[in-house]
Amino acid sequence: MSSKYALVHEWLTPKATGGSELVVREILNHVDADLYALIDFESTNPESYLYQRQIGKTFLQNLPFVHQGVQKYLPLLPLAIEQLDLRQYEVILSSSHAVAKGILSTPDQLHICYCHSPMRYAWDLTFDYLNHSKLGKGAIGWLTKYLLHSLRQWDVISANRVDYFIANSQHTAGRIWRCYRREAEVIYPPVDTEKFTFCAEKEDFYLIVSRLVSYKQVSLIVQAFNQLKKPLVVIGTGPEMKKLQAIANPHIQLLGWQPEEVVKSYMARAKAFVYAACEDFGIALVEAQACGTPVIAYGAGGALETVSDICACVDTATGIFFKEQTVAALVEAVEKFEVQQHFFKYEYIKMHANQFSREVFADRYLNFLNQCQEKRPYLK
Repeated sequence: MSSKYALVHEWLTPKATGGSELVVREILNHVDADLYALIDFESTNPESYLYQRQIGKTFLQNLPFVHQGVQKYLPLLPLAIEQLDLRQYEVILSSSHAVAKGILSTPDQLHICYCHSPMRYAWDLTFDYLNHSKLGKGAIGWLTKYLLHSLRQWDVISANRVDYFIANSQHTAGRIWRCYRREAEVIYPPVDTEKFTFCAEKEDFYLIVSRLVSYKQVSLIVQAFNQLKKPLVVIGTGPEMKKLQAIANPHIQLLGWQPEEVVKSYMARAKAFVYAACEDFGIALVEAQACGTPVIAYGAGGALETVSDICACVDTATGIFFKEQTVAALVEAVEKFEVQQHFFKYEYIKMHANQFSREVFADRYLNFLNQCQEKRPYLK
């Protein structure tokens, strides 16, 4: 590829290790691009693959406590991203779940955005954000609501700066259309399916690996397993930990953060992986299947694209859906799984996960990138 590339992401910190960061890493494996972000604490992190890399940053880098997250500076994010001067590049690639797509470009530049989600603070999680934050209450709450209103306006305007959108799922493509009225090519994010160990001998426990935040619905899972009286292992940290510790019965283990090798071991040995959130894609669901582990998931969002429900076809089943985010619905799904678990073919489940591999992502992303450049003949 002869064009000069810039890749823009929101933030690069040791705590930011989700699906969007995996996309950034995979793009950099195949595209020689200069990297930019609102803040960067990875180029100084010896354990990071970005250690000692030159990364362009914004003025947010020098603000107090920003290393703990830029969300506290939410009103400043649009201003900050617009200060990055990328005029020397021919192609701008953005990896966006908040404001990265809002980078300023010229008519001679091509901007392709891999959108993990329209900004959740401004759209789907607005009321959740207001109800669970001190900033959403009282007189200051009205100011917060106005700021979120302004953020939505900027978000729609900045979507028009993108030439081509890529969505991480059909679910996200639908949300992009609803928020921006823009079409998006669907390219599933890369999952390192090869690093997970297949295990055909499952043990008698269920597993959830997740950040412990409200929208992940981990408390719902804990309440359901309190009622079921079946062993559950919870791996992850977050603000809901104390709440979960208060309600979890003794047969539920709350392990907190665990290193990757421990997580992989639990995923391979679990009877089933349980997930109750509505995700745009849901990489953890694919990782569990890469171990040959069946999934019990809330039947919405990206799960509908990554999990094959036993109700649709027994021969190709990789999991079971429950239709409502309620304790009763999850209890019913687990009881159904207990009866039907012998139908699941662990080898097939692992094979199913391979369609979301890093190789598949790289092939589709690079092909789409080339197609977009061919449509812009003025690019050299």
